[in-house]
Amino acid sequence: MATDTLKSTTGASGASGIRRLLLENGALTALIVLVIAMSALSGDFLTTDNLLNVGVQAAVTAILAFGVTFVIVSAGIDLSVGSVAALSATVLAWSATQHGVPVVLAVILAIATGIAAGLVNGFLIAYGKLPPFIATLAMLSVARGLSLVISQGSPIAFPDSVSHLGDTLGGWLPVPVLVMIAMGLIAAFVLGRTYIGRSMYAIGGNEEAARLSGLRVSKQKLAIYALSGVFAAAAGIVLASRLSSAQPQAADGYELDAIAAVVIGGASLAGGTGKASGTLIGALILAVLRNGLNLLSVSAFWQQVVIGVVIALAVLLDTVRRKAGATPVSGAGGGGKGKQATTYALAAVVTVAIVGATSFLHNDSSTSTKPKLGLSLSTLNNPFFVQIRSGAQAEAKKLGLDLTVTDAQNDASQQANQLQNFTSSNYGAIIVNPVDSDAASNSVKSADKAKIPVIAVDRGVNKAAVDTLVASDNIAGGELAAKTVAEKLGGTGKIVILQGQAGTSAARERAEGFAKGLKAYPGITVLAQQPADFDRTKGLDVMSNLLQAHPDVQGVVAANDEMALGAIKALGSKAGKSVSVVGFDGTPDGLTAVKQGTLYASVAQQPSQLGKIAVDNALRAAQGKKVETTVKVPVKVVTKDNVAGFTG
Repeated sequence: MATDTLKSTTGASGASGIRRLLLENGALTALIVLVIAMSALSGDFLTTDNLLNVGVQAAVTAILAFGVTFVIVSAGIDLSVGSVAALSATVLAWSATQHGVPVVLAVILAIATGIAAGLVNGFLIAYGKLPPFIATLAMLSVARGLSLVISQGSPIAFPDSVSHLGDTLGGWLPVPVLVMIAMGLIAAFVLGRTYIGRSMYAIGGNEEAARLSGLRVSKQKLAIYALSGVFAAAAGIVLASRLSSAQPQAADGYELDAIAAVVIGGASLAGGTGKASGTLIGALILAVLRNGLNLLSVSAFWQQVVIGVVIALAVLLDTVRRKAGATPVSGAGGGGKGKQATTYALAAVVTVAIVGATSFLHNDSSTSTKPKLGLSLSTLNNPFFVQIRSGAQAEAKKLGLDLTVTDAQNDASQQANQLQNFTSSNYGAIIVNPVDSDAASNSVKSADKAKIPVIAVDRGVNKAAVDTLVASDNIAGGELAAKTVAEKLGGTGKIVILQGQAGTSAARERAEGFAKGLKAYPGITVLAQQPADFDRTKGLDVMSNLLQAHPDVQGVVAANDEMALGAIKALGSKAGKSVSVVGFDGTPDGLTAVKQGTLYASVAQQPSQLGKIAVDNALRAAQGKKVETTVKVPVKVVTKDNVAGFTG
């Protein structure tokens, strides 16, 4: 009986120990499961190139998240890190390339910009008594606005000497990964070995107790948010180096990824817990998820759903861990370092063993006879690009091709990741609709080195060679739109212009075309030019505001049909009667408005044809056949007179 009781107790103790180990290392367990699952599902996941891609794709988020870890450990929040990253990179590029400031000094200015933003956040929170959410939300808007003001809404080329941060060492080891590791070690040192690190845990654990024990909480908060600003600036420099340009809209929404990485890594939003290694694991989980889902051709929309579920599960795990009495995830103090190192080593061994076994699932798998093509679109939140996708998918199905379509969501960095995934998976050809023509250059160069043909659609790629550019002329289209509205008004009248998203090549080129076209009509007065970001809702809001200042407007030129449709809604009964509206793209909704007479005309680009022709040329290039350097799809002004015969 005694023996039986002893065995039972030992078994229960062992089970409890395993359960506790899993609870205390939930993020690490999740990462191992993800790596094993992706290895089993995709034969491309385990390649050396792809694993390095995962590291590169995690780098910017991880560096931002290390800074956010300081804030969350101290029971704060920082929503401004993405905007501060963009602002710091813009300051560096602007000062070094446009004002001749030495690069070393420009880098110092960029870091100082991050520190200044952090200090302002800290001051508003510590001395202004603003909630961290409100203070950093305000800085998010201010920093993004300043980035747009300094850059005038256009990307600024990055200095070559700093752009090497986006390169590789020895032709294979990515520098962003090395920077990520270095910043992670700094974060771990600050959290575990410094006075300010211990202060973070004390403030997060109980701010009032920390104050009563003699800790200068307000000054410590200044330092904490300044540190977050430093890491944001570093992340911005690394991101801009990857893209070879400072993008005013860069890192948009990255603050949410950074917070997610910290929470997934085991930190509590209530403060007092968190460590750098957990944050790194959280960033790697997000990168593995996105990389693996891309390789599996999962829709970008579903990717957002999956990531949201993972974040929710991470918070639930934190709750379960606390209820179970698991050891808090803290970096303060040196206890348990040996145990932690042993846990990580054991996890690595288990992962390698299981992943090695799953690799046999792909060794004997038959390769597909269909050529694999990848299509990276700048966004699928716009009917024009949805039509490009539809035309491409229809042609791929007709030709028996395996076409993977990804959505960059107007994020140049995310598109760079997608193009890297296509390259590492050795696709037969890549079709890219660049978010920004400069930012896509490094990824296209990588594909060129891998001997993978690249076809650009709708927008070209600067500083890199593509096999074919399939596009209509945005500048010529802009001129045509200006001519159309001017002639409708008889050569004299007052108009407003709704511009596209600042920083995109389409917005710049169409605006340039509008300006050129209007030069021939001195009787046309431009009352206002305002960006509405290619968005229908923003077009409605901006036009509503402009009508208050300019009720006598007679014409509207919009850089796409979506903004034009928003303007029509704002104009109400005036649209098509006292006010003539001209759009751009020839989308289905735009053509319907033309039929109804509320939209006078749309400069149609025939997007379905763009997608079809791009796939045709990609297949020819993949087969080693000769393709034309440029294929121009003509634009056409569609009015009520000819809309019935237009197919798009």
